[in-house]
Amino acid sequence: MAHDDRTEKATPKHRAQARKKGQIARSSDVGGSLVLAAGLFAISLLGPQIVASAEGAFRHIFATIANPAAATTAAGLKGVMETVLSTVALGVGPIAACCLGAGLLAGGAQVGFRPHPQAIKLDFKRLNPLAGAKKIFGPNMLFEALKAIAKVSAVGAVAGLALIPGLSGTAAEVGLPPAALGVILDQRAMAIAQRAAFAYLLIAAIDYGWQRARHERQLRMTKQELKDEVRQHGLPAEVKAAQRRRRMLAARNRMMAAVPQADVVVTNPTHFAVALRYDGSRTAPEVLAKGQDLIAAQIRRIATEHDVPIVPDPPLARALHGSTEIGQAIPEELYAAVARVLAFVYRAARRQRYAL
Repeated sequence: MAHDDRTEKATPKHRAQARKKGQIARSSDVGGSLVLAAGLFAISLLGPQIVASAEGAFRHIFATIANPAAATTAAGLKGVMETVLSTVALGVGPIAACCLGAGLLAGGAQVGFRPHPQAIKLDFKRLNPLAGAKKIFGPNMLFEALKAIAKVSAVGAVAGLALIPGLSGTAAEVGLPPAALGVILDQRAMAIAQRAAFAYLLIAAIDYGWQRARHERQLRMTKQELKDEVRQHGLPAEVKAAQRRRRMLAARNRMMAAVPQADVVVTNPTHFAVALRYDGSRTAPEVLAKGQDLIAAQIRRIATEHDVPIVPDPPLARALHGSTEIGQAIPEELYAAVARVLAFVYRAARRQRYAL
């Protein structure tokens, strides 16, 4: 189906299904830029301690080497190796931990911290070399290549602009003591790296925005897909609740409209009201309307307006309300009680006609 047909915004269910398959907006540059920034921050913070530790390690190693008798023994060699390993671990460990934390944070911020087993499940289609070649040499290859060149050019330009001003003072630095020259070179290298990292962070933010917009376009649905999903998975809970309220209101209106056709209304007398009709077409009287509290009061009001007899009979009203639905005939065990009520109503109607 053409991509232009996908004009509808993705539903939450469609997004959830795509997420389970690993289809999430993410940019590799976000992780790389944050790792670079975290590494530079760790180096700038721990640099003096690392240099001091390395200096002490070199002094110990050179002192050991200066004594051939000690350097050639197993204990001497073991001491040198322990010094080297501990110095490297204490120097590299904190920086690596910062970089690892930044990488995990970048990944979690983009794709979430909830693992989806379906995304990492073995799929032999992903191992298809033809499919992989199509992705590498597909239509996006040129765009990705141009994007990579633009990223490298932007970072290189920023680094170059930070390096050029320091070249003019290079001649004045000739003859400086090694310690002073090292401080100057360290400051310049850190300034260049910081500017390059800032440029990389900016590029990563732009790339993530583009990846997110592209992901939203890919998630779009056609009108038919949206209709099929609604038909298959139902409407949202709010729409279902509104439809249910409309159906209940329509049913209540129909029930109230049938009250004037009743032969009698049996009441509690205030809590329950049941409207009955018996026209001989059915084997037993039929319940036209029933209700409790406010609905019962409305049934009594309509019955009074249309001269429908109201008979208080609390036990019968409760039994009818609890055992019979609207439109159903009364149960057999209530025949005798309802027959007495109807007989009373018919006698009262005959006496009224005779009185007239």
